[in-house]
Amino acid sequence: MISFSSLDFIIISAFFSILFLIGFLPKKEQKGNSSEYLLASRNVGLFLFIMTNVSTWYGGILGVGEFTYRYGLLSWFTQGLPYYIFAILFAIFFAKKIRSAELFTIPDKLEQIYGKTIGILSSVLVFILVSPAPYLLMVASLLSMIFNISLLPALFISFIVSGIYLLKGGYKSDLYTDVFQFFIMFIGFILIVYISFTQVGDLNFLKQNLPKEHLSFTSNVSPIYILVWFLIALWTFADPGFHQRCYAAKNGNIAKWGIIISVLFMGLFDFLTTTTGLFARASLPNLANPVQSFPLYAETILGSGMKGIFYAAMFATIISTLNSFIFLSATTFGRDFVFKLKKNSTVEKIPSYTRVGVIFTALISILIAYFIQSVITIWYLIGSICIPGIIFLVFGAYYERIRISKNFAIVEIIGGVTSSVIWFLVKEKLNNNLLQQIEPMIAGLLFAFVVHLIGIINFRQSVSSS
Repeated sequence: MISFSSLDFIIISAFFSILFLIGFLPKKEQKGNSSEYLLASRNVGLFLFIMTNVSTWYGGILGVGEFTYRYGLLSWFTQGLPYYIFAILFAIFFAKKIRSAELFTIPDKLEQIYGKTIGILSSVLVFILVSPAPYLLMVASLLSMIFNISLLPALFISFIVSGIYLLKGGYKSDLYTDVFQFFIMFIGFILIVYISFTQVGDLNFLKQNLPKEHLSFTSNVSPIYILVWFLIALWTFADPGFHQRCYAAKNGNIAKWGIIISVLFMGLFDFLTTTTGLFARASLPNLANPVQSFPLYAETILGSGMKGIFYAAMFATIISTLNSFIFLSATTFGRDFVFKLKKNSTVEKIPSYTRVGVIFTALISILIAYFIQSVITIWYLIGSICIPGIIFLVFGAYYERIRISKNFAIVEIIGGVTSSVIWFLVKEKLNNNLLQQIEPMIAGLLFAFVVHLIGIINFRQSVSSS
C-alpha cells in the first residue's frame, strides 16, 4: 500500500506545475516556419542535445525495476551495454551524415533514396514505433496509485501534463521540459541510492541477500537469450528520436559528440537504477508484482518529502520520453502523412498538421493503453513488428555500398514486417523448444537481411552493367 504525506503531494504537484510552466515558455513559431516548430530551427547546442538525449532514453523506468528485480545485473548487461555500443557506433558512422542531410524524419530519407512508396510504408512503421502508449500507461498508473483515480481519466491527465504545451512550443517545449526533467531524474535516484547505502546496507548486504545469479552479468540465461537482446538493441540505428536530434543539432560535431557524451550519463543513470533495483530485490524478496519494485521499495525506506522527490524523479524519467514520443508521432502524422498525401498542401501548413497530429496521437495512444494494459506487451509487439522492415534500409540510405533498388526495398519492408507477424502467431504452436526461443523480431531480421544481401548484389550488378 502506498501512502503519501502532505509534503509529498506538494512536491509532486510542484513538479507538474513547473513542468507545465516550462512547457509553455517558448514563443509560438513564426507563421509557417516548419524548421522552427519541428526542429527548433536546427540550432540545438551541445548542452540541450545531451540533456534531451539522456532524459528521453529512459522512459521505461518501471520496466527497468522489474527486469533488475527478476534478473539482477543481467538487466544492465542486456538493457544497457548493447545500447552504449550501438549509440557510439551511431554517433561515429551516422550522426554527421544525418545532420548534413538537412531533412526532418527517417521517412524523408528513405523516400529520397528508395521512392515515395517506401516513404509512405516507413511512415506507418515509424508512427507505430514511436507510439507513446506504453509511457502514457506508466504515467497514468502512477497517477492512479498516488491520487486514487481510475485509469481512463488518469490517461487523459497524463497527456495534458506531458503533451498539451507541445501545441504551442513544438520541439522547443520538448527540449526545455527535458532539461528540467534530466536534473529531477538524477536527483531522485541519487537520493534513493545514497539512502540505501547509508540506511539499508552496503555491498555485503547485497551479496548476503541476493540470489547468486543476480550478481552475475549473464545470470543463468542461455546465450541465445542474451543474443536476442543485443539484436533488439540494433533498433538504435532506426531510432526516430536519435535522427530527430541529429537533424536539430547546430552541426554534425554536436550531433556526434552529443551522443558520445550522452553515453557517459546513460552509464551513470544505469548504475543508479540498477543499484536501486538490487536493493529492492534484497529488501523485498517476495513481491507478487516486480513492476512495482521501485515504488514499493521507496515506500519502505523513504520518509516524508523524500518519497515525493523520488516519485517526481520517476515521473520525470517517463514523461521526458512520453512528450518526445508524442511529438515524434505528431511529426510523422503531420509531415509524413498529411503533408505528403494531401493535394495542394504547402510547407507553411506543416506546423498546423503537426498540431492536429498531437491530438490524434494522444487519442490513439489513450485507446491502446486502455485496452492493452501491459507495457511489456506493447513494447514487444511494436519492436518485433516494426524494426525488421526498416533497419537495413536505413543503413543503405546513408551508405551507397549497401544500398538496394526500390523494388527490393519494397519486398524487404513488407516481408520483414510480415515474417515477424507470422512468426509471432505460430511460434507458440511449434513443438520444437529451440524454435520457440527464436523471437519474432529475429525471424523478421533474418528475412530482411537475406533480401537485403541479395538486393545489394543485384544493385551492384545493375550499376556496373549500366
